[in-house]
Amino acid sequence: MSWLTELIMDNSSIAHAIFLYALVIAFGVILGKIKIFGVSLGVTFVLFVGILVGHLQLTVNTDILHFIREFGLILFIFSIGLQVGPGFFSSFKRGGLILNGLAVLIIILNIAVALAIYFGFGNISISNLVGVLSGAVTNTPGLGAAQQTLTEIHGASPETANAIKGMAMGYAAAYPLGVVGIILSMILIKVIFRINFDTEQKSLEEENEQSQLQPHVITLKVTNELIFNHTIKELHDVIDRNYVISRMKKASTGEVIIPKSDTLIEKDDLLLIVISAQEEHVYESVIGHKIDMNWETNQGPVVSRRILVTKSEYSGRKIGSLRLRMGYKLNATRVNRAGVDLLANPNLELQIGDRITVVGNIDDINRLAERMGNSVKRLNQPNMFTMFIGILLGIILGSIPISFPGMSVPMKLGLAGGPLIVAILISCFGHKIKLVTYTSSAASLMLREIGICLFLASVGIAAGGDFAATVFNATGLQWVLYGFIITFFPLLIVGLIARYKYKLNYFSIMGLLSGSYTDPPALAYSNKTANNDAPAVAYSTVYPLTMFLRVISAQILILALA
Repeated sequence: MSWLTELIMDNSSIAHAIFLYALVIAFGVILGKIKIFGVSLGVTFVLFVGILVGHLQLTVNTDILHFIREFGLILFIFSIGLQVGPGFFSSFKRGGLILNGLAVLIIILNIAVALAIYFGFGNISISNLVGVLSGAVTNTPGLGAAQQTLTEIHGASPETANAIKGMAMGYAAAYPLGVVGIILSMILIKVIFRINFDTEQKSLEEENEQSQLQPHVITLKVTNELIFNHTIKELHDVIDRNYVISRMKKASTGEVIIPKSDTLIEKDDLLLIVISAQEEHVYESVIGHKIDMNWETNQGPVVSRRILVTKSEYSGRKIGSLRLRMGYKLNATRVNRAGVDLLANPNLELQIGDRITVVGNIDDINRLAERMGNSVKRLNQPNMFTMFIGILLGIILGSIPISFPGMSVPMKLGLAGGPLIVAILISCFGHKIKLVTYTSSAASLMLREIGICLFLASVGIAAGGDFAATVFNATGLQWVLYGFIITFFPLLIVGLIARYKYKLNYFSIMGLLSGSYTDPPALAYSNKTANNDAPAVAYSTVYPLTMFLRVISAQILILALA
């Protein structure tokens, strides 16, 4: 059985490293599914299994461990950037501006509390404190960015290795109460304001009814004699808003047609129009009253179909440039992007993975579908070039030294910040240079989970040897207390502001608090409690900016104070 002993104990072999990582990740993932009071730690449990394995003196060659840790971090950060990128800039619009402002305030308060602890008590190093801060706000990328920045500053020395271990132990000490602190703040806000879930649900439904974000389809009967015998183009001049007349049923012949710009509008014609929901009264006042009509049973030769955009040459093309009316005798009415319906105005730029709704003759629709791809199989193919050229550019960007007055060494975005920024930019603007950035949700999730598991396993194995002696004593208890203070009070303060000053819906506040800490377990608790998607919407609104600032702020703390 010497071969088995060698496999388990010989830390110089590749087989041993892979065996140990597989062991840590497998047990970490399965144990992470265990729920305590309805909350599970998820993949983060890989860190604690890694610590246990390291405590048992099962280690990995240092060079191998460093490579796997950094490579896992890059995979995780880059896939996060691709995920949040499309909504990064749009998250600052409308109500997202308030939510993101409150999330930034939480981040500032977290850092302020951490610095107050650092300068007020003076009994914790900045590297350990940044680890505690990352655990308290349950943000693993921030931990990885700080560790990588510390290596950039001081090199791979024994002192740096000890500081990195200290960060990991601070993170592990603070993380469990970090999740608890988020949920506790939600409960306390509910008690303080005497929140009634039925009232909040009713309020949320009223807000959704007034939303202008979703396209709205209505049928209007032409009864206003002022527009009789005027063309569709002239009607657009009168109603200067974004809308699409999808189909028209002529009163004189009963024929269903796709109207052209020079089509005449006659008395009692029926118009199927895609508009913004809140503007319905405008169209009724100009055109005529609304009626109920099932166009699928009265369509004649005209049908409605969705076409999946899968050919890269259409990425970045504006709908108006497709000349659907002249080239295909079709009208585009809506575009579904990542589950959200958008009005198909001529200036909307298409992206790979969009589903464009068109109406017209079935043969013309099939002809357009063939041109645009319309192949689910094509979307399932990974775009490896975009991924690795993005990582390459991210590493180059992260290696550029940036000098700031008062800093002894230049700042670098590093292996975390560089790929994150490049991934965000590529996912937002890559289509303009014909880069296909679409990744299926399953592939994106797999890439992200593999990356974070490799990173957490590396951090845990490296920190495990000294974890028990460091954490399970007075120092460790201090770290737990510091972490809880950093977690809880900023959330409570901002939660009170959000409800008292901005009158935000409680379900949105739950999503805000979860998203400001990028914490999936807290979001799962919020979704289960709310029983609607309001927490997820608020979470996704603040997540992109929060993730970016958490990574950058952890690096800045190390650069400024370490």
